[in-house]
Amino acid sequence: MRKLLIGANLALLIAFPIAWFAPLMRAGFLPLFSLSEISVISGLQSLWGSDVFLALMVTIFALFAPYLKTMGLALIHFNLLSDKLLPVLAWLGKLAMADVFLIALYIVVAKGVGIGKLETAWGLYLFSVCIIASIAISALTPRILPPAKQG
Repeated sequence: MRKLLIGANLALLIAFPIAWFAPLMRAGFLPLFSLSEISVISGLQSLWGSDVFLALMVTIFALFAPYLKTMGLALIHFNLLSDKLLPVLAWLGKLAMADVFLIALYIVVAKGVGIGKLETAWGLYLFSVCIIASIAISALTPRILPPAKQG
């Protein structure tokens, strides 16, 4: 189980950047216009031009929090970081999950307005799976630590 958990965590170091560039949704204004794909990165690019504070928050939640958590877990798995930081890493995972809920809320609101067309894309599912896998890995990590490292 230890190798599987470590391998899954290391795979997230590759999966997260893919999820950031993958299309989260396809949006179009009115039925006449073609749909454009929106990813975490393209959304951030738009936000930096219009709302710097929101862009900073999304950057922290969507990019830094999940990636720092994944790197922290890898360091714990390889005994390069104290397991006493697991609660902090779990907190980072909750911040990252907040971003998934925000994206879902934006989709619900946009679909409710009914002016344009909005479709979810595979990147939203990939990003959500990455976050949920990261939460599961952090929950299982204390079980694979050597007895001397626990407590």
